[in-house]
Amino acid sequence: MHTAEHLYHAWHDAAKNRDTDGLIALYHDDAELESPLVPIIMQRDDGTLRGRAEIRAFLAEGARRRPNEWVRWYRDARYYTGGDILIWEYPRQTPDGNQVDILELMQHRDGKIYRHRIYWGWFGTQMLIRSALAKQEAAE
Repeated sequence: MHTAEHLYHAWHDAAKNRDTDGLIALYHDDAELESPLVPIIMQRDDGTLRGRAEIRAFLAEGARRRPNEWVRWYRDARYYTGGDILIWEYPRQTPDGNQVDILELMQHRDGKIYRHRIYWGWFGTQMLIRSALAKQEAAE
């Protein structure tokens, strides 16, 4: 199986099943992960995690906070790859209603993820904004 195809299936299966050990095994020791959830979950200003220890902490906390009604893990069987790039989408519209709309972009090297960027669509971004405003109002 080609690296991109392996990562496409293995990452999704481990994430869906909250398998932090399985997920972190897919990352290079010096990997980077960027997501708008990093500042929220890790309570920091920077949205970039560096190295497996930081990424593991983020993935473990994300798994702990689920289930979430907006995370349905729906995707079709399409992914895009070229060179060391792998891309796929979790679209907003699913057969069971809306979900957080995310685009996963990974760069791989030596069969492992070394750069992972997660881009949120308008629906998920609006959810993040509402959540942040609600926390701000509760703190006031």
